[in-house]
Amino acid sequence: MQAEIIAVGTEILLGQITNTNSTHIAQGLAELGIDSYYQTVVGDNPARLARVIEIAAQRNDLVILSGGLGPTKDDLTKQTLAKYLNVPLVEDAAAMTVINNYFKTTGKSMTANNRIQALYPNGATPLTNHNGMAVGAFYQSPDSADFLLLPGPPREMTKMFDSEAKPKLQAVYGKQAQIYSRVLRFFGIGESKLVTELQTLINDQQAVTIAPYAKTNEVTLRLSAQADSKQAAQVALDVVDEQIMTKVGTYFYGYGDDNSLAKVVVESLIARNLSITAAESLTAGEFQSTIGSVPGVSAIFPGGFVTYANAAKHQLVNVPQTTIDQAGVVSEATAIAMADGARAQLQTAIALSFTGVAGPDDLEGQPAGTVWIGLAYRKQPTIGRLYHFAGDRQKVRERSVMAGLDLLRRALAAEQPTEK
Repeated sequence: MQAEIIAVGTEILLGQITNTNSTHIAQGLAELGIDSYYQTVVGDNPARLARVIEIAAQRNDLVILSGGLGPTKDDLTKQTLAKYLNVPLVEDAAAMTVINNYFKTTGKSMTANNRIQALYPNGATPLTNHNGMAVGAFYQSPDSADFLLLPGPPREMTKMFDSEAKPKLQAVYGKQAQIYSRVLRFFGIGESKLVTELQTLINDQQAVTIAPYAKTNEVTLRLSAQADSKQAAQVALDVVDEQIMTKVGTYFYGYGDDNSLAKVVVESLIARNLSITAAESLTAGEFQSTIGSVPGVSAIFPGGFVTYANAAKHQLVNVPQTTIDQAGVVSEATAIAMADGARAQLQTAIALSFTGVAGPDDLEGQPAGTVWIGLAYRKQPTIGRLYHFAGDRQKVRERSVMAGLDLLRRALAAEQPTEK
């Protein structure tokens, strides 16, 4: 079973509004097990719309049109479809009652073109508009693809599709094999490197498809399996998931579209009752702001330090002046001293520190992008890690925060969860 979604509206082509309707419809079709291989956007032009309808009908079992059902001159979707189907438009009495009642209640005068909203192609099943006046329609054709007409305003379309259209589609087409997906998230490996490591799996994909996506400072993989049941899909996904972990599991940090490295780390700290603080120089509090955005972080984060100036490093976290004089600010020794000092000040289980060169200028003979991150982790010896990041000043700062989170994630993963 295959469907195509056609969004109608010149304002979409011009970028004046975002096409959220197609996204919602596509998600609904996936839930019904209906494949959607094409999405089209066409302006309010009857000739071009007619051509798009013809193409879609030839390559799909179901064509869904969203938009162009209103009363204005450029709302021509139902008229164009009726012409393609060679059927007249007829009036839905229930929709016309709603329109009449609206104008009666508001005291406004109804113009003749408002009656257009109650029209639908003859032979179709009208679909009630619970949040507007333009009636939708579901047309089953014996000779062509079936058609679903939906309004353009998202509030109207979403309600009609969910409450009116989806139940009808499921009743007509029956149970289809559904697509189930799983999102894997990775940090510390680029998209090209990830794909190279998984090339054999990607080339051999059959029951499960593997789709990589480059995100800001990370990469995700979407695994998708089509099956008659969620349980059957999970079995297939688990097999490929395990194969991926064997190859690149060291870079994996979590599952889900709405996940983040900060969320995974903070939730792990909360689960283990491990408190954390930080001393930040080049990141100027960005690490603390990032973990502070995760709900529940107050349980393990009492506060921290922004030690941008050398004097602040000494005054706030007791970095010895001799360390700065001898090793420099951009050094392993200073990063370790900052982490140790911050941890001692607030008596936390863990402390991270960030010192380096955000740019654009060099510092202490070190080029922009040179960053040291310190980690004081429980009773283990405090460590410093050197990184070299590319990009502008803000990119270096963001990458530093992510690297600090990943350094902590790996430390947490290296031991069994225990209480402080």
